[in-house]
Amino acid sequence: MMARRKPEAVSPCEGKSAAARRGELVIIALAVLGVAAAAASLMLGRYPIDPIQAIRMLANCVVPLDQTWTDQQATLFFNVRLPRILLALMVGCCLSAAGAAYQGTFQNPLVSPDILGASQGAAFGAAVAILLGLSSTGVSISAFCFALLTIMLVLLISSRAKGNHMMVVVLAGIMVSSLFQAGVSYAKLIADPTDELADITYWLMGSLTGAKMPEVLAVLPVMVVGCGTLFALRWRINILTMGDDEASTMGVNARAIRIVVIVAATLVTAACVSVTGMIGWVGLVIPHLCRMLVGCDYRRLIPAAMLMGAVFLLIVDDIARLATTAEIPIGILTAFVGAPFFLYLITRRKQR
Repeated sequence: MMARRKPEAVSPCEGKSAAARRGELVIIALAVLGVAAAAASLMLGRYPIDPIQAIRMLANCVVPLDQTWTDQQATLFFNVRLPRILLALMVGCCLSAAGAAYQGTFQNPLVSPDILGASQGAAFGAAVAILLGLSSTGVSISAFCFALLTIMLVLLISSRAKGNHMMVVVLAGIMVSSLFQAGVSYAKLIADPTDELADITYWLMGSLTGAKMPEVLAVLPVMVVGCGTLFALRWRINILTMGDDEASTMGVNARAIRIVVIVAATLVTAACVSVTGMIGWVGLVIPHLCRMLVGCDYRRLIPAAMLMGAVFLLIVDDIARLATTAEIPIGILTAFVGAPFFLYLITRRKQR
């Protein structure tokens, strides 16, 4: 019981009860918005589905109903639209949670989920798989394995280096990321320009096109475990933001907690990148926006970031698939939205 009261005394952004209630209301509002956005996305598209039909098709999975929909509608709904929407919600949730966790762990607001090189490692793994002619499932598996390999290299290098541990981890991540980025460039150089190069380039831009339910179910356990760990440790991240000395005085093993948080955030990042390609800015911008709404207390920041990230990526994906006849890669749109907004945040803080 005492462990649960500690964050109240040490929260980096000490809030009053009114601020806490406001944060809870924001989280509830984000949850309602997420449900509404998901429901609308299920029905929107070039081939709209009637809301009643959508509800009946979902209900038919639990209780058998008389079929009032066509087989084509069922195929579109369950094989195309539903997996894509679920994946958008999951990836947005995971990237935002990972970004918030990294920023608190490294005590740096400019940190994003790819700071340790997981994204570049996954990109190299995907490029190698494409060059070998593997299927989409093989590409995802290769990307996931190389993302984990990247983090293992970073942690191994940082454990053998001397100096400030956090600085060494970040520097090792930058160096290993550069190494794999060079590998991706070489893979693009030797790729077949008429086929493989286009596949590698499109994967690097990030997209939810072609999302399949088996892929969603394959990464779901990793995402649940990773996000569940970050959610369970959210109050301890409050203590990590104060530094190792303060954490030690409170009986918290900062080094062990930091490793667990990094591993959990890396797992969800690797799972996201392996199935969608590289989607930037979500893990960097969304946590900052959530801090403006719910404050810096990670007990509210982590759930708010999860919900807002899920809603944000779902809405951006809806724009990507509905704005033009030729679908826009979602990584391009997140950069278009994220970069100007982050510039606004920087100039806003400087004015203050």
